[in-house]
Amino acid sequence: MPLTRILAVDDEPFNLEIIEEILEDLPFELKVASGGPECLSMVEEFLPQVILLDVSMPKMNGYEVCKQLKANPKTEHMIVMFVSARGTVEERMEGYAVGAEDYIVKPFSQDELKAKLVHLNDVLLEKASLEQQVEDATSTAFNAMANCSEMGQIVNYIESIALIDNVKDLGQALVNCLNSFDLQSNIEFRLDPEPAQHFALNGSCSPIVIELFDMLKSKGRLHEFSHRILVNYELISMLILNMPDHDPDKHGRIRDHVCFLVSVTEQQLRAILTCKKLKSQQDNFNNVVTMLHKKFQNLIELLDENRVSNEAVFKRLQEELEERIPTMGLDDDQEMFIYQKVDQTIQNSVAREASVKGVKAAFNEIEQDLTLLISK
Repeated sequence: MPLTRILAVDDEPFNLEIIEEILEDLPFELKVASGGPECLSMVEEFLPQVILLDVSMPKMNGYEVCKQLKANPKTEHMIVMFVSARGTVEERMEGYAVGAEDYIVKPFSQDELKAKLVHLNDVLLEKASLEQQVEDATSTAFNAMANCSEMGQIVNYIESIALIDNVKDLGQALVNCLNSFDLQSNIEFRLDPEPAQHFALNGSCSPIVIELFDMLKSKGRLHEFSHRILVNYELISMLILNMPDHDPDKHGRIRDHVCFLVSVTEQQLRAILTCKKLKSQQDNFNNVVTMLHKKFQNLIELLDENRVSNEAVFKRLQEELEERIPTMGLDDDQEMFIYQKVDQTIQNSVAREASVKGVKAAFNEIEQDLTLLISK
């Protein structure tokens, strides 16, 4: 800030008139005081940047005035230039000891005073620049430390949700993470075709928040209104109720963090839903395999029963023929014909039995292949 306000303090009106005359053409607001007490009574209201302070004054000399100025937190930053008829080394050292920044000896020329004020103006500008740099550096450092802390919380959250395998625990984990940032949140997980699930710090979302989710879920990624922010992803919507509007830097960081948290949470939600779907498919497949296994077993048992039944029929037929043919009065050719027909029928039955064994072997192979699929 450039030099604009000067206070001149001297018990001699003539000296104050000289200063007023020297500075009348310069862009300074000048006020005067006739002694130390008057100076101290007006500095907090006028807030001069430079005080031209006479050393030798009755009641309270310049050194005492300077001590009180530098002891007051509201005035300690003000630049004091002593104005004295004596300029010995001892007096200058005493002035610097009580906190003065400059010293000018009376009588002084117009150019000397102006030159010193120009120099003090440069000091003020440099001081303001350094203070701004310090403030910026301090702010950057605090922001960096805050960001590191916040990123640590985010990393911990990402590591923790990797172990979560159900939707309810994932939603609660996100609410708790946001609460660690002092954020009040309402969250919706869309689980089509199942009903949406809602999460909040107090356990439930209000009907108006649920309606808001429904109206804005397809209206863009980010909505900011007042100190609230709504973030939309395909499967997740999140409403933050208390964004830190008082701190623009923190507001920007938190907004970025919130969007990132929703993004990684949606990926984990997709993974959970995919695992759930795969498990359902696996269960259905297991049920199908169990059903096929039962049907194969029933079919094999039926084939075995048919084989046993056929063997019994042929055995009885063979026994009856051996018993009755000799009594039927048939010639040799007729008997031979009947035995050949029976033998051919038995051979055909044996061939069918071989086919049944092939079918059973094929069923066993299919069952083994299905068992391997289940175990993978």
